[in-house]
Amino acid sequence: MTRQELEARISRDPSPVMAARELLKERYSADAEAFRQGADVRALVRSRADTIDTVLKLIWNRYPFSSSPDIALIAVGGYGRGELHPHSDIDLLILTREGIDPGWQEDLGAFVTLLWDLKLDIGHSVRSIEESKAAARGDVATLTNLLETRTIAGPDELRKELSEQAYSDNIITDRDYFIAKRKEQQRRHKKYSDTEYNLEPNVKSSPGALRDIQTIGWITKRHFGLQSIADLTRFSILTDEEHRVLVEGETLLWRLRYGLQLIANRNENRLLFDHQRALAQMLGYKDEGKRLDVELMMQSYYRAVLALAELADVILQFYDEAILGTGTEDNIQPINNRFQIRNSYIEAVNNQVFAYSPYAIMEIFVLMAQHPEIKGIRATTIRSLRAHRHLIDDAFRSDLAVTSLFMELLRTPHALDEVLSAMKKYNVLGRYLPEFGQIIGQMQHDLFHIYTVDAHTMRVVRNMVRMSGPEARDDYPLAARLIHGLPKRELLYIAGLYHDIAKGRGGDHSELGAVDAEAFCQRHHLGERDTQLVSWLVENHLLMSMTAQRKDISDPDIIRSFARAVPSQAHLDYLYILTVCDISATNPKLWNTWRASLLRQLYIEAKRALRRGTEIPVDRQEWVRATQSEAREILHAQNISDEQINAIWDTVDEDYFLQDSTVDIAWQTAAIINHGDTPGPLVLIRDTHGGPTDGFSQIIIYMNDRATLFAATTAVLEQLNLNIVDARISSNDGPYTISSYVVLDEKGQPLGIDPARKERVRKRLIEELDDPEDYPDIIHRRTPRQLRHFAFPTEVLFSNDTVNERTVIEVVTPDRPGLLARIGQVLLDHRIRLSNAKIATLGERVEDVFFVTDEHGEPISDPSVCRALQQDLCKMLDEIQ
Repeated sequence: MTRQELEARISRDPSPVMAARELLKERYSADAEAFRQGADVRALVRSRADTIDTVLKLIWNRYPFSSSPDIALIAVGGYGRGELHPHSDIDLLILTREGIDPGWQEDLGAFVTLLWDLKLDIGHSVRSIEESKAAARGDVATLTNLLETRTIAGPDELRKELSEQAYSDNIITDRDYFIAKRKEQQRRHKKYSDTEYNLEPNVKSSPGALRDIQTIGWITKRHFGLQSIADLTRFSILTDEEHRVLVEGETLLWRLRYGLQLIANRNENRLLFDHQRALAQMLGYKDEGKRLDVELMMQSYYRAVLALAELADVILQFYDEAILGTGTEDNIQPINNRFQIRNSYIEAVNNQVFAYSPYAIMEIFVLMAQHPEIKGIRATTIRSLRAHRHLIDDAFRSDLAVTSLFMELLRTPHALDEVLSAMKKYNVLGRYLPEFGQIIGQMQHDLFHIYTVDAHTMRVVRNMVRMSGPEARDDYPLAARLIHGLPKRELLYIAGLYHDIAKGRGGDHSELGAVDAEAFCQRHHLGERDTQLVSWLVENHLLMSMTAQRKDISDPDIIRSFARAVPSQAHLDYLYILTVCDISATNPKLWNTWRASLLRQLYIEAKRALRRGTEIPVDRQEWVRATQSEAREILHAQNISDEQINAIWDTVDEDYFLQDSTVDIAWQTAAIINHGDTPGPLVLIRDTHGGPTDGFSQIIIYMNDRATLFAATTAVLEQLNLNIVDARISSNDGPYTISSYVVLDEKGQPLGIDPARKERVRKRLIEELDDPEDYPDIIHRRTPRQLRHFAFPTEVLFSNDTVNERTVIEVVTPDRPGLLARIGQVLLDHRIRLSNAKIATLGERVEDVFFVTDEHGEPISDPSVCRALQQDLCKMLDEIQ
């Protein structure tokens, strides 16, 4: 049936629902297919609005009230702009001259009910002109809807009369409307953490997205009475180039939103992981080398919203001056011959400053860093800056005046992160450092790296700047102390800028980044020693975190090996601060007190090793004897005899005295002695207090040795929603074993913040572990939505630790509920004894390291045993749902 025939049926059939549905379905399918074939999204958005217009008008005209000059059907909001995406809301105003005629009530109800029967996402209100004006006075959102209206059916005079009032001061003044919309935008930006970069951004509401474009449009319409942002070019507010950026950015966002709603089949504006890959393929993105199609699509998005945010700054600042600044005298403070501060914003004294003195492009940012009173760059100067960015070429980058200014900026750190962010926002940093320009908007499609590479880099620098402030003393006490002793803090900032600069190129980004960092240092005339330090930091920026998180740092040989890789104490200090700032800027959930304690322990032990010399072999026996001697003194003070102490210590191996502090060993030993022959397991839970290890809980379990103990214990702890970050099982020659687990709650906090829960955990462990027959089944929890989209095959790697005579198993697998308990079960099935485990969950990815032996306490030497264990681990873990 043709469209004309369907329209005729809608007009005359007693029940038009079937014909209307068929018309809507036919146009929806045709537009969706056109989109997939690459049709202009702007035409499709208007086509959808046109189709809805047609259906609504035909249905409206079926009712007697449609001939009245006192009622009209008005499109408002986005629909009022003539913009409808596949599943967008359809906002309607049934507008009357003076009120509802009693004779219309029944028919109006039938009209609205019919629209609901069509399954349209209708939002409607029924108001007279006076009622609409009253509603607009009391609600800025209602007023905003009335700035964007079209008449669908009925007399257009009603809409015109209302619109004239909506643009007048009788409803709200120009000034008050601007202030209200700016506050509204600030609240919305705060909801999204004031960043354009989110793993799952909202293409409608995130900073720099469609709502920001619409906000500019609303203020424009209220201020000038214009119907299109394009008309701003007539007022010299937007240049042709700026208008092009605005239109291209909006078009990309529309394409993303249109395709997203087709895939989700609902009014969805969030770029969820569920849809990103399908959307990238729909929009024609292709993998490029190691970079996925979805990563390229998201980079396009991030770069577009960054450009739109820059443009919004210019326009809103113009309005700030034009609307709020009217009638006030400018406060001007000269800085030098090129720049001055006008009303707290820096500006060039004329528009040719950058043309005559290109180095001023860098100078303006140095001045911003040196003058805390400057709020930002004035709109006219931003535009001039944009017009002269082409001057940033190789000659500019090598100009001694420019390189000297950039180094001066790095040595003026009180607002360094904010100034560098402004340089990035105005596309100066990416041009001055082309290698940085390549990572702008670059993301990694995982849950670990929750920021784009450039956003992460800015956060690292921000952490470095704030490390010298008072708030850092509580959160990062050691780093906050060390940073004041760095001889040249700017070297740390350079390492921060370059540590991830080579991501996405293929190859080892640390090695490639070290080459770039060396070139930067040479171009900026740093000395050979400083250049080597920066290059070393970039190349080794993962060394400390990987050692702390993946290796047994209670092993003196591991400490010695790490210390030998560090050239000096200065290198160690720089590396520690860089590592802390890097981890805490990667993912807010990644930095916790346990990781802090590991890094601090590694730093302290490495510092000792550097002092005594890394060439001197570690005497393990002397280390054990010293630990035992100190612990004995503590126990003797509690009236515990050597005979009692030896009865416990003779059953554990020497590794036990390498793993814990003397205080912990004394505490555990005394508790075991006091437990005596009491039936059931001994379960101790202690929160650390003060010092570098403050903020996690340690659970000690002393009981009859069971091969199933690790699997059972981890199952119970996971059922209790505790995150296990470290596990150690001390091998022994007696009937008992000492197991140690470091845990945090789901918020990364120790159990001590909830004493009642702490006691519940202790009782539950005793109850469940008391009888092997009662060991719990592994809990079946639903895998979180985001994790389901990052499935990848499990990897299991084996290596032998010849010094400690044990085998190291590395397991890399997607995070899943019940993971550790299942691994424990597989180890049990193969009669593998676990002595230590390093647990690391990185977003959706688990990278756990297990230190094991065979049932005789020897490393696993049979390759066939390794292959069988590998196969069973992969099979078991890949089956977890």
